[in-house]
Amino acid sequence: MASYVVVEPPDTRPDRAEKAVVVRDGFSLFALIIPLLWFLWHRMWLEAAAFFVAALLLAGLGTLPGFTMLAPLLSLFLYIFIGLEAQALRIASLRRRGWEVWGVVEAGSRDEAEARYVAEAEEMPARQPASGTPEVPVAPRAHPGAPRSASPAFGLIDYPRKN
Repeated sequence: MASYVVVEPPDTRPDRAEKAVVVRDGFSLFALIIPLLWFLWHRMWLEAAAFFVAALLLAGLGTLPGFTMLAPLLSLFLYIFIGLEAQALRIASLRRRGWEVWGVVEAGSRDEAEARYVAEAEEMPARQPASGTPEVPVAPRAHPGAPRSASPAFGLIDYPRKN
């Protein structure tokens, strides 16, 4: 089973479950092979610009004498890092735009993860629109009586987990 992170849009409309994004938490082969296009496809403009600048700097570094072997090695590390952390960067990009992480769903496929999310989202009460007092976010639980998992987080970002 894989872990899928569900990220909901910032509005409180009743159809927000339909617009939620389900992101597989794990390695991304397309981000490893074509990171710039992957970032642009997911509308991650800052990450695309940062990758482009880093790639230009590494290409320039490769032209300097003494760095001809170091630049391709650093490029390889950059591509591997992007492949490993692309999904976490995508979630972070959505959070910067006001999206909220609903939780993590474990499922065998993306469709199954969406079905599990929709089933649980329909059981939860609708969110109230923002008022003057800030709310403390509470991560929803799949089983209210179940204890939270104390397992370590994968990647650079920790998510509220669903069991």
